[in-house]
Amino acid sequence: QVQLVESGGGLVQAGGSLRLSCAASGGTFRSYAMGWFRQAPGKDRDFVASISRTGAYTNYTDSVKGRFTISRDNAKNTMYLQMNSLRSEDTAVYYCAQGLKLWAAMTFTPANFGSWGQGTQVTVSS
Repeated sequence: QVQLVESGGGLVQAGGSLRLSCAASGGTFRSYAMGWFRQAPGKDRDFVASISRTGAYTNYTDSVKGRFTISRDNAKNTMYLQMNSLRSEDTAVYYCAQGLKLWAAMTFTPANFGSWGQGTQVTVSS
C-alpha cells in the first residue's frame, strides 16, 4: 500500500504563493489518479484538485480555478499543488490522497480516495 507524505505548507500573506508536494512510496504511484483535499477547523474535508494517472486530465473546485495548478511527476513519485493568489479562506490543512476509481468513473469526494497523508498546514494571513 502506498504511503503519502505532504510538505510545503506554511504561513503566507494574502496574495502570496506556496507549492505543496506529496511524495509517494511503497506503491505504484503512476497507476492511480491523485487528489488534494483541505480541511479547515470545524469543517468537512473538501475537494481541491485532482489529476489523472498520466496528468492528461485535471479537475478543480470552482474556488481555486485560475489560482491553483495540480501536477505530477511519475518518475519522482510526487504530486504538486502550486497555489497562487492565496486568500484567507484558503487556510486549512491540506491532504493528498490516492484515487480509488478510474478517472472516467471518478467522483471527487473523500469517499473515493484513500491512503491519506498526514496533512500540511497552510495559513494565509490577511
